Amino acid sequence: MSATSPFGRMVTAMVSPMRPDGTLDLDAAQRVATHLVDHGHDGIVVSGTTGESATTSDAEKVALLRAVLEAVGDRAVITAGAGTNDTAHSVEQAKAAVAAGAHALLTVTPYYSKPPQEGLRAHFRAVADAVDVPVMLYDIPGRTGTAISTESLVELADHPNIVGVKDAKGDLFAMTEVMRQCDLLFFSAIDDLNLAYLALGAAGVVSVVGHVAGDLYAEMLACVDKGDLARAQELHRQAVPAVKAVMTITQGAIMAKAALKELGVLDSAAVRLPLVEATPDQVAALRTGLTESGLM
Repeated sequence: MSATSPFGRMVTAMVSPMRPDGTLDLDAAQRVATHLVDHGHDGIVVSGTTGESATTSDAEKVALLRAVLEAVGDRAVITAGAGTNDTAHSVEQAKAAVAAGAHALLTVTPYYSKPPQEGLRAHFRAVADAVDVPVMLYDIPGRTGTAISTESLVELADHPNIVGVKDAKGDLFAMTEVMRQCDLLFFSAIDDLNLAYLALGAAGVVSVVGHVAGDLYAEMLACVDKGDLARAQELHRQAVPAVKAVMTITQGAIMAKAALKELGVLDSAAVRLPLVEATPDQVAALRTGLTESGLM
């Protein structure tokens, strides 16, 4: 699938496995990465939001990236998350990730400070100028407080390194308008809308539910490619209980780790504060959702 996208197409924003004491578990990270590639993935994002990038250090991000590259870097595109609300720090992260071997970068809209669109464009250009790999912008106004406007996306498409958008805005009409005006590749970052994005021409998905539904989503992508909408709809409906279980009970990283533990991929579902592990009741609901989707 990667032939049509420099990031892969069936992509998951991978969790960052941790031991019960909160330290990063690089061996477990390699197991998760291998699990993903063995189940339909041709791309992985390391140190995205689901990877708890807000609470891992720069050194930990590089160590995690190197571990994943060692495990599956010859089998999938490895995209490194490199973005903060500080442009200079984001540039440092981007350079460090590329030096460590990242195939591509994901850079999020600067959060909290709510910059104007001129500031967003300058920020993204600064990151993209600093590297020589493909860059995917991450538009997630629900977390950052600022959306990337249609006009900004079209302008940024002129940069040779800015080639994709991880879209968590959920405005399908705005996505279509951007795609009408330029050749940016869009990726669904909203698992309940994956089929809608793909049907409108998105290149792929950057999923959270993909931790447990990679094969299902890979088949959905293939069905859309060959025009088998009926089968794609069946797969979409099959995934609904799992999407609800992973994405609506509590925070996604919490439930993704819990799900991987339920499947035997992880020994520990530990997360770092301010996140907390799933409760027994939440795990029971998760188990039900995965079972209903045929994933356990």
